[in-house]
Amino acid sequence: MIPTNRRPTHPGTILKEMYLRPRKISLRALSEATGISRKHLSRIVNGHVGISPEVAMKLATALETTPELWLNAQRNLDLYDARQNLRKWKPKRVFRAREHQTA
Repeated sequence: MIPTNRRPTHPGTILKEMYLRPRKISLRALSEATGISRKHLSRIVNGHVGISPEVAMKLATALETTPELWLNAQRNLDLYDARQNLRKWKPKRVFRAREHQTA
C-alpha cells in the first residue's frame, strides 16, 4: 500500500540502508558484480534517478532479492509524486462506464 501521509522511501535509500550498509557492500563492489556503473549506482542511492526494470533484475540477482521489490518501491514513489503533481488537475471530460454494453 502506498502511504498517503508521506512520500514513500526512495528505492535507492532502501538499497543503501537495508542492503549495502548491513552487508558492507561498496558501490564499487556492487558495480563490478552487476555491470551497473558506479556513477549510476551513486545516482540511485542518492535519489537522483529511479530504478529501471533492467537495473531491478541485476540488483535482485546480485542481492538475492526479487526485481518486484525494486520495481514496486519505484512504482510507489512514482505514483505518489504523480498524485502530488496532479492534485489540482481535472480532465476536460470523463467517460463513464455503462452498466450494460449492447452489441
